[in-house]
Amino acid sequence: MLLQGKKALILGLANNRSIAFGIARALKEQGARLAFNYVGDAIKKRVEPLSEELGGEYTFQCDVCDDAQIQSAADLVKEKWGDLDILVHSVAFANREDLGGRFVDTSREGFRLAMDISAYSLTGVCRAFEPLLHEGSSIITMTYHGSTQVIPGYNIMGVAKAALEASVRYLACDFGPKGIRINAISAGPIKTLAASAVSSMKDLCSIVERNAPLHRNVTTSDVGGAAAFLASDLAHAVTGQVMYVDSGLSKVGVMA
Repeated sequence: MLLQGKKALILGLANNRSIAFGIARALKEQGARLAFNYVGDAIKKRVEPLSEELGGEYTFQCDVCDDAQIQSAADLVKEKWGDLDILVHSVAFANREDLGGRFVDTSREGFRLAMDISAYSLTGVCRAFEPLLHEGSSIITMTYHGSTQVIPGYNIMGVAKAALEASVRYLACDFGPKGIRINAISAGPIKTLAASAVSSMKDLCSIVERNAPLHRNVTTSDVGGAAAFLASDLAHAVTGQVMYVDSGLSKVGVMA
């Protein structure tokens, strides 16, 4: 197993169709130990059964908008495990009204909220958990092709993902001297709860099936496999990168 005994913290598990679930399952299959966060009691009721299903060792509350909760989470993980081998950041949010219409109509508060949760939270989490990370630790976050190309209905989230990807590059330079790696996975469109807010999701999935070199949509298991690789020692020289898991669609220049 690639990750036997590795301690993996998964931030952003929502349900059994989420990308975080696919990643957690893949890490578990490779021998990793798991822990999960939740935001509030409503999410806790969903996360705890999923954690039990996946063999998670514990769950805890952590709202990534709150630095105090992030620090409390880091303190808890240190108490439980001592250190951390894998940190998965699968967190993003934007107001639904900011994912429709014109990007120029994004409100100041909507812009701030999307950037805070979807981009800055990675930096905040990395800062709090840095003392627990060590040479060989791997951080993985989730992005999307809307960070570099205009995707209808993605709007502010595309801007936030662009900031997230830039953050990955700068964090890679901060953590590189310690042997800590950080990468992003850019998954193709997947019909998750979060993605349902993107009005063009159905069309995007059809475009992938029609135009991608593999002519199929990706699954959360596909993303999980890529995450397992990035979390493992096989990727010990890979950092600051955006790995596309999109059936090759991002490399197609002209679409029919």
